[in-house]
Amino acid sequence: MVLSRRTFSALAGTAALGLTLGGSGDGGAYAAGTVPTGPAPGPPRADGRRHTIGFDSYSMLIDGRRVVLWSGEVHPFRLPSPSLWRDVLQKLRAHGYNTISVYVSWNYHSPAPGHYDFTGVRDLGLFLRTAAETGLYVILRPGPYINAEVDAGGFPGWLTATRGTARTSDPTYLSHVDEWLTAVNRVAARHLHTDGGGTIVLYQLENEYANNVTSPRGRDYMAHLYAKVRADGIDVPLFHNDKGRNGHWAPGTFSTGGEKGRYLYGFDGYPSPAEPPPDWGYYGVGGTKGGATASPGTPGFVAEFGGGWFDPWGGVEFDGKGYAESARTRDAAYERRFYLTNLANGIKIHNVYMTFGGTSWGWLPAPIVYTSYDYGAALDEARRPTPKLVPMHQIGQLLHSVPDLAKLDRAPAVAVGDGGGSRAVAGITAYHLVNPDTKAHFHVLRNDRPADVVAAVTLAGESVRVPLPGLDARLLATGLSLGRRTLRYSSAQPMLRLAAGRQDIAVFTGREGEATWTVLECASTPKVTVLEGSARHEHAHGLLRIDAELSGLTRVLVEGGGNTVPLLLLLADDRASARLWRHDTPSGPVLVRGPALVRTAELRGTTVHLTGDTVTAADLEVWGPRGVDGVVWNQGAVRTRATPSGSRLAERRLPGVPAVALPALGKWRHHSENPESAAPFDDSAWRTADRTSSHSVTPVPAGQPVLFADDYGFHYGDVWYRGHFADTAGAESVSLSYVTGTQGLLMAWLDGRPLGTHRMPVPDKKTVRQGTWAARATFSITPEARRAKGPHVLSVLVRRMQHDQDGAARDTHKAARGLTAVTFGGASAALSWRIQGAAAPDPVRGPLNHGGLYGERQGWHLPGFADGGWKAVEFPQARRGQGVCWYRTGFRLAVDPAVDASIGLTLTDDPSRAYRVQIFLNGWNLGQYINDVGPQHTFVLPNGVLNTRGANTLALAVLADGTTPAGPGTVRLTLMGSAAGGVPVTPVASPGR
Repeated sequence: MVLSRRTFSALAGTAALGLTLGGSGDGGAYAAGTVPTGPAPGPPRADGRRHTIGFDSYSMLIDGRRVVLWSGEVHPFRLPSPSLWRDVLQKLRAHGYNTISVYVSWNYHSPAPGHYDFTGVRDLGLFLRTAAETGLYVILRPGPYINAEVDAGGFPGWLTATRGTARTSDPTYLSHVDEWLTAVNRVAARHLHTDGGGTIVLYQLENEYANNVTSPRGRDYMAHLYAKVRADGIDVPLFHNDKGRNGHWAPGTFSTGGEKGRYLYGFDGYPSPAEPPPDWGYYGVGGTKGGATASPGTPGFVAEFGGGWFDPWGGVEFDGKGYAESARTRDAAYERRFYLTNLANGIKIHNVYMTFGGTSWGWLPAPIVYTSYDYGAALDEARRPTPKLVPMHQIGQLLHSVPDLAKLDRAPAVAVGDGGGSRAVAGITAYHLVNPDTKAHFHVLRNDRPADVVAAVTLAGESVRVPLPGLDARLLATGLSLGRRTLRYSSAQPMLRLAAGRQDIAVFTGREGEATWTVLECASTPKVTVLEGSARHEHAHGLLRIDAELSGLTRVLVEGGGNTVPLLLLLADDRASARLWRHDTPSGPVLVRGPALVRTAELRGTTVHLTGDTVTAADLEVWGPRGVDGVVWNQGAVRTRATPSGSRLAERRLPGVPAVALPALGKWRHHSENPESAAPFDDSAWRTADRTSSHSVTPVPAGQPVLFADDYGFHYGDVWYRGHFADTAGAESVSLSYVTGTQGLLMAWLDGRPLGTHRMPVPDKKTVRQGTWAARATFSITPEARRAKGPHVLSVLVRRMQHDQDGAARDTHKAARGLTAVTFGGASAALSWRIQGAAAPDPVRGPLNHGGLYGERQGWHLPGFADGGWKAVEFPQARRGQGVCWYRTGFRLAVDPAVDASIGLTLTDDPSRAYRVQIFLNGWNLGQYINDVGPQHTFVLPNGVLNTRGANTLALAVLADGTTPAGPGTVRLTLMGSAAGGVPVTPVASPGR
């Protein structure tokens, strides 16, 4: 017996949930399963109109229409150039996504309690407006805790030094949370889709909260968040993202103040590409551990599904190969296997984490990751589309074009045999689903073996041979409407259907070189014309069969056969399918073929106005509503001619991108740093470190003052200590205990003479997720130093790295950073301590931009600093000595305004050299390079921060441990990709001194 989700709900004793009501606060509501299959809503906009947002057991319901939310995770805080937000969002929309999921990081917006900044690169409202203008729904995830591999999991630095237990109902913590939610919700409330202010349709409460699930500390906390968000005017459905599949915080597990039917269960999962895709819904184990079955009355909702994976310092996750290996192991075939499996399991809200990873610039990253957060995502850190976008493009277009997929029940199993159909094929998994309204059937066939096979599967009563490449999958349809004609079956995957001009258009796709069989119901013999490519066809018994091998784009025009509307059948291999762009306009859909990207399409009278990108020379072909006779590309008129395909084809190909020339970097200037290490340095203005208690989870050592940097207001970047004492008589050594994030280090000087450097170890596979590291560094004191008369100064620089995340809700973000204790061997000395970290937060770049190096405090990283008195040097460098030095240079770019060039900074050197570099471009801290650890060598310089048509200032702060010569070695600009087109870029404010 095959159970539908509704039947499963009833048997599980959840019939009430099966009749969950969803809708906007003004009364729009829908009973589960009663909404028929029909066209999906059009692209969302901030249109000022009321919209209903609900759900049932099958899918989300927007204005009473079913929609599958096909979402990609994007973090605006990982791209500090607001102009480029539009670039990324337009690319995702064009490639089939209809939704984005957005974390909002508390620490990014709050430099201090009561202070919240939503301006400049932090303009969340601008980002949400851009999403609405692009036609994307938004799933908003503002924490309070987000994890996300950011410092403290998103908690602001100042929260680490407060009383109260985070992620519980502790009243002190909740008071801070309420303040944050008031601030962020004031922005969010202006962009809700319910009142037409924007396109937010879902809002997340907390994230991966797997602790205190059965405790009042947790239940009351979740109830508080729910009530607070509602009180702030957020009236869209709410949800929580379960860490794994545990049924935690499913509907009914905590109080929602009597409100029903406005809360969903979501979960996340990052399955290994080495394992078969899991069943987390219809075909799974069921119950609370089964993913979607934990809440059978709400649609299957994967709030995060792996679109890649993060890489740690040292690169052990991908054997030092970095994010390119992440992308390779989770490639397009991985996406088809895993994402189509999710769709077969009833997952109708599907968010890929990450779809654009971006850059964890400044001191934003959690300690376990380095600067790049590329993630192996479909759109890479340099904003370049990768082959991983192809299946997302195909599936997204399919979900938009075929509303049958928004409402599916499990159907009887269908046997899969070998190519001859005589025996089962090992390693092949088949899923069979049916739409209860239209009776269209869908099959997902998955090959979990590396070898290619040809499987025999029964489609519409006929055994059909279907090629299945190794470790790949495809979706097949039977009984599907293609407009005025019906598909009996095809061995190719449907991608889109639309009506354009006087014909229907249907696109099917697959791998290059595959043989395909497509059968259409056709009452009488039609006229069939092969317009491009090679195809065979025959008509018999009311069926038209078209056989073709996928190679580029094959066009077959079917006319008559009992139907007055022609059908243009397009059979596209992956490469060709990725150059087909659908855009919806108020007058009807537009389909464009040829360019590398079509960003927008607008009808003005009988002319289609298009914007987009080319990389190489490309055709431009347009199908549009009836009467269209003109085409404009990037504001330039294009001469076209009519084609037998019913399209307009440009008479000349669009040009590709012109060459981009980058200058060599030279004329460097150098200055040594760390005067703080010298005994005479005046530290009288520094803070006195004399506290005796702390809110940190790190105990204060007996007999020692609190030395933790956060307790003195220094939350990001390097921190200096100077301990004053009378004499060193009898002291043979000094031991410095300290705590940092991953790859932290400590340097010490006694009376200006280096004692040495201690570094935390490079993570291995067992410690890759360890975010807090503690160590004791013991340095010998020379006889000469012991004989020296006092007073004495012990100077210590700690590269603290960042705060740990609090994934287990144990206040681990409050673990100490910096020195914890200092003792002398052979003697005791009474030290009085002063501490100095970062100066006041940069009002434009924010609190995570800089730390406590002397050069940072003096503005050496800023473009306006006068470095004319610095020494001229050339690279490569091979300086010896413990400490910090700086290098600065300027360069000019002259990139064509019609070219989007993505430019990076590449550093290379002998990997045995032990040093690290903070990279500042026009004052913006764009990353940290550790030469002898890696694996990152190239750092993206985002346009806007980077002036692509003018002057730029580059500053490098080099920290060397003194054990080896220190570079930099080679430092050069790298062209990471370019396209003719792009979006207009407004310079990001980059003030000097």
